[in-house]
Amino acid sequence: MSEPQRDDKDKGVVLTEAQQRARRSRSIAIALALAALVILFYVMTLVKGPGVLNRPF
Repeated sequence: MSEPQRDDKDKGVVLTEAQQRARRSRSIAIALALAALVILFYVMTLVKGPGVLNRPF
């Protein structure tokens, strides 16, 4: 089965400038929160020391 051809006027959802700015700011906020979590986990691993790797299986 082939996908139907789209007309030039049927481009799907077109965001306004305000919506694009809001989407970008949300994406940046999510990226910063994820980076903060990664840094937090890394620092907590360093604080626990190398003993965190010496666990019985």
